[in-house]
Amino acid sequence: MNVTIEPVSNRDGILTVAQLAREIWTQHYMSIIGPHQINYMLERFQSAEAIQAQLADRFEYHIARQNGVPVGYIGLIPNEPTGKMMLSKIYVKDTARGAGVGNALLALTKKRAADTGAGTVWLTVNRHNERTIGWYKGKGFSIADTVKKDIGSGYYMDDFIMECTLD
Repeated sequence: MNVTIEPVSNRDGILTVAQLAREIWTQHYMSIIGPHQINYMLERFQSAEAIQAQLADRFEYHIARQNGVPVGYIGLIPNEPTGKMMLSKIYVKDTARGAGVGNALLALTKKRAADTGAGTVWLTVNRHNERTIGWYKGKGFSIADTVKKDIGSGYYMDDFIMECTLD
């Protein structure tokens, strides 16, 4: 496995993340939240315009490539809240799962958290996304809380908040 991870710093990177988001979300979330909510959330949170705005507002995005091909990405928010790193997004294409891409992205997340002085990485995950919850638990995360957030147009994010303390 040859995995490289690069920061998103230009329009090409933004477009790559938006394209990966559409492909991965459509594959993974169809049975969990359905096509209408997927499309709404992609447009609101993962369109090229949304990603550009997030990058301008302290987000970091990084693209994982396997043998040069984009296969996943992360979105991080340093000091959200102070002393913690929010792993806002971590997504890997189905075809690349099990090859260490997620582990590499999580390792970079923890390194970036340590670089910013954070002692904890936290995230939200859909409460019905059992496979992913199990993966996070296997990586040292535990459920800290639940949150149900209105994201507009009659849609809610019904999530667990999971945390992992850095060693």
